Amino acid sequence: MSEIQSSPRPRNVAVILAGGVGARMGLGLPKQLLKIAGRPILEHTIAAFDRHPLVDEIVVMMAEGHLDAARAIVRDGGYAKVVSILEGADTRNGTTVRALEQLGDDECHVLFHDAVRPLVTARIIGECFDALETHAAVDVAIPSADTIIEVTEDNTIRAIPPRATLRRGQTPQAFRSSVIKEAYARAALDDGFTATDDCTVVLRYLPEVPVWVVQGDDRNMKVTEPIDIYLADKLFQLTSTDQPRPATDEEYRAALAGRTMVVFGGSYGIGAAIAELAASYGAEVRVFSRTSTQTHVERRGDIAAAARQVLAETGRVDYVVNTAGVLPRGLLLEASEEAVYAATEINYLAPVFIAQEFFAPLAESRGSLLLFTSSSYTRGRGGYSLYSSAKAAVVNLSQALADEWSQAGVRVNCINPERTNTPMRTRAFGDEPAGSLLESEAVARRSLDVLISPQTGHIVDVRKDDPFATVPQD
Repeated sequence: MSEIQSSPRPRNVAVILAGGVGARMGLGLPKQLLKIAGRPILEHTIAAFDRHPLVDEIVVMMAEGHLDAARAIVRDGGYAKVVSILEGADTRNGTTVRALEQLGDDECHVLFHDAVRPLVTARIIGECFDALETHAAVDVAIPSADTIIEVTEDNTIRAIPPRATLRRGQTPQAFRSSVIKEAYARAALDDGFTATDDCTVVLRYLPEVPVWVVQGDDRNMKVTEPIDIYLADKLFQLTSTDQPRPATDEEYRAALAGRTMVVFGGSYGIGAAIAELAASYGAEVRVFSRTSTQTHVERRGDIAAAARQVLAETGRVDYVVNTAGVLPRGLLLEASEEAVYAATEINYLAPVFIAQEFFAPLAESRGSLLLFTSSSYTRGRGGYSLYSSAKAAVVNLSQALADEWSQAGVRVNCINPERTNTPMRTRAFGDEPAGSLLESEAVARRSLDVLISPQTGHIVDVRKDDPFATVPQD
C-alpha cells in the first residue's frame, strides 16, 4: 500500500504596501524612505518579512517615481525573498488590486502590510499565516485604552460604544487569495465602492466570510506624522526587535582573523576585554590609552598619530572601538571650568575626532566603528549633567554617521551597557554588591557581535538579564 502524501501548503506571499507619498510629513520624500535606526523605514519592514521562516515571497508596491530607491534597498540588503517591485496605484484599494494581479491563478495565502509599520513582530506575522489554515480572512487589532465616541455632523456625541468590544485596527491583513480576489471582483461592480482597508472589502462584499482577529502589538505603530519618526526611532533603540544576533566561534574567527582592530581606552575595563577577546579570534589588535601609550583621545593630533601608526604596521583598519571616557559626578554649578572641558572633550569630542581620522581607512575596508553610550542618555539625571548630556550626543552622533557613511559601506553602532564592573565605575561609586553588575567580558562579547554584524545605526542595549550578555563557561 502506498503512503498517503500530505498536500503541500499554499505559498505564503507578503505584499508590502509602500505606495503612499507621505504628504503629512512635508518633506518631499515618501515617508517609507525616511530613515530610522540607520535604515529606511521600508527596509526595516522588508527585513522583518524576509527573515520570517513562513514567508515564501515578498511583493513591494512602491510609490510612483521611487521604484529605483526600492530596488536599491533590496539589492544592497540582499533580500532574496523579494520577487517583484511594482508601482502602486492612486488609492490603497487600487494598489491591492495591482498586487493581486501578480499572484497568478493558484491559491495562495497573501498578507498585506503597511510599509510604514516597521516594528511588526515575528509573532504577528506567524499568527496571521497560521490563522489562514482555518480562516479565510484575518485582521490584526489591539484593544483601545481610550474611550471611543461617535459624533454627529454638528460635532456632538451621538453614542459611546462599550469599549470592551472595540479594537484599534493595524496591519497585516491576511487572506486566502481566492477570497480577497472575489471580494474585489464584486466591489468592482459597485459604482459607490470606497474602502480604506482590505478587510472592509471582505466584510461588505462577502459578508458570509468571518474575519478572524489576531492580537496586535502597541509597538506595531504606523509612521504617519513627523513625531512618529521620533517615537519609532526610540522604540528601535529601546527594544531588541532587530538587534544583532550572537555569533558563533567560527563566525568570530571568519570576521576577525587577519583583520585589524583599533581600541581606544583599551588598557582596562570593557576596552581591554574587547581587545583580548578579538585577539583570541586572530585579530591584529592595537590598543591606545592615556596610561599605556600616552594617547589623549581628546587631542586630534594623538588620534591622527595612532591612525598613521596602525596603517604603517598593518596596512589596514577594519574595526575601531572607543571605550575611553570619564564619569564626573556633582552639580553643574559646582563644576570647575577644567572639569567641564575635560568631560566634554573626552566623552564627546574624542568620538568626533576618532570618526574623522579613521573614516578613510574604514571606508577602504568597509569596516565598522563602535562607540559607547550610557543608560543616562535617555534622561538627564541630577548630578550627572555633563556625563549624560555627552552620552546623549554620542547616540545622535552614531545615528548621524550611520546615515552619512552608509553609501561608503562603513557601519556605525553604539553600545549602551547597563551598570558594568569597571575601574571607572568603582572610582565613582566604590564597591557595589557582588553580582549586581555586568562583567566587562559579557559586554565585550556583545560588542563583537555588533562590530561584525551587517547592521548600522543601532543603539544596542546590553543588560544583565539579557541572555546574549553572558560569558561562555569552560
